[in-house]
Amino acid sequence: MATIYDIAKKTGYSISTVSKVLNNYSDVGEKAKKIINEAVEELGYFPSSSARTLSTKKSWTIGVVFVEDSGIGMEHPFFNAVIESFKKSAEKEGYDLLFASNNIGNEPKSYLDHFRYRGVDGVVVVCSNMNSPEVERLMESDIPSVVIDLDMRGASAVYSDNIHGSELAVDYLYSLGHQKIAHISGSKKLYVGEQRLKGFQSAMRKNGLLIPKEYIVDGGVFTYDGGKEAMEKLLKLEDKPTAVYVAGDLMAIGAITAIQEAGLKVPDDISIIGFDDIQIGRYMTPGLTTIKQDTTLIGKTAASLLFEQINLKEKQFMSIKIPVRLIERTSCRPIE
Repeated sequence: MATIYDIAKKTGYSISTVSKVLNNYSDVGEKAKKIINEAVEELGYFPSSSARTLSTKKSWTIGVVFVEDSGIGMEHPFFNAVIESFKKSAEKEGYDLLFASNNIGNEPKSYLDHFRYRGVDGVVVVCSNMNSPEVERLMESDIPSVVIDLDMRGASAVYSDNIHGSELAVDYLYSLGHQKIAHISGSKKLYVGEQRLKGFQSAMRKNGLLIPKEYIVDGGVFTYDGGKEAMEKLLKLEDKPTAVYVAGDLMAIGAITAIQEAGLKVPDDISIIGFDDIQIGRYMTPGLTTIKQDTTLIGKTAASLLFEQINLKEKQFMSIKIPVRLIERTSCRPIE
């Protein structure tokens, strides 16, 4: 394996000059940079991570932690897409991701203890829980951090415009002539569940529509099974809704299954609109009309906020709300 000494020997430049080029210092001439970089490529040199850490005083590692009640974590299409976007931004800056465990050597440790132990440069927290002592400890620490999917005081946060998304969904159904609109909500313990319910209620009132108590059903922690069970409750009502706004696409797919198992059709008998725009919604029949979250922008924005804190060596507190938009497919229809 080639070393920095091999690069110096081949190019005739000092070890100090080679080191400056490898660490992107600006006080080296373009000719020297060109010769040294060509030698690096020719010899197949890879810098030692430990040497890089010593020279830059960084671990070049970002901690990642999921704090959500469903237990799905990265298996959920939304979280997976956001972290993939974040990962691409991190890789461009030379960072690796470290997914957290609160067990080190079979000894329970908090996420904060874990990240201190690993010496990470920053932490990204994907969090739907509004009251998480672990997250609060992270935010109060001196480790640069950013929270995704939750608007949290005392933290840099990136989240979708959940209230406006719900309003878009209800307004769209109302424009199709629906007045009996039900809502399968996410758990009120989760930030997105609470916000999307608030948006639903606001839009219903704005459009002068009644909300029977039984038209709001808690679908739990945004799972397929939760949506299916919630829809089964709505189907038992004597006065059934003509349309249902579901707070998450996985729940919406579960709701569609329940409708079909009851011998009914979407959208002929009941229209369904979801929230997320997960990939499978594009390919199912009917195609799922939904509110799109911009997962690419969420990931990029979270990475930008975090790297700024790392580079400035100070924590910052900024909340950024990412716009959402309606994606119209075939799971909703107009009624007379």
